Amino acid sequence: MRILLGRVVPGLLLAALLGSPAWAQPRVATVDMRKLFEDYYKTKEARAVLDGEATDMAKEHAKMVEDWKKQKEDYQTALASANDQGVSAGERERGKKLAEDKLKQIKKTEAALAEYERSAQSTYKDQTDRVRGKVVEEIRAVLEAKARAAGYTLVFDASAIGPNGVPVFLCYHSTDDDLTQAVLEELNASAPREPAKAPEKRPEKKADKKKP
Repeated sequence: MRILLGRVVPGLLLAALLGSPAWAQPRVATVDMRKLFEDYYKTKEARAVLDGEATDMAKEHAKMVEDWKKQKEDYQTALASANDQGVSAGERERGKKLAEDKLKQIKKTEAALAEYERSAQSTYKDQTDRVRGKVVEEIRAVLEAKARAAGYTLVFDASAIGPNGVPVFLCYHSTDDDLTQAVLEELNASAPREPAKAPEKRPEKKADKKKP
């Protein structure tokens, strides 16, 4: 979720095209899509969910790595037994067979670990792209409605960054026709209210005892 709208929303955002062809004298507004995306409460909620899933994936991966390390230790123990000249040939043979089995298990675990890493990365990316797309779709819907209602023909994303890291729009733009705050207020109008914090209790002062 930290890759913002530089990839999601291109430099030019066509927010509203009115029914009449007003290209001769277009009304142009601007918007900061980066701010809308970051400050929309659903973005923050989605990020919290995705962070939780990423944490769960990391825990599962760590567990698999620990199992792999334990198998390697068991393999080394079995290998040492197979090469121990102080035990009988039968014991060495059993150690050799055990070491071979442990090595096969290690290779299976390594393959499973690599597959889990690929699958987890793909799943997380798909979930992130899907959530980001849904959030952007909701933002655009509100933005387009605002633009139509105000009679704007085009809305430009003033925060757009080109592939070379240079802002797409280098020219001056007035904030008089900026829709960012109005759109953000509507987006967050249905945000759940945070529970009020209980006032901190001040320590009671002990009454001074009067001397007799």
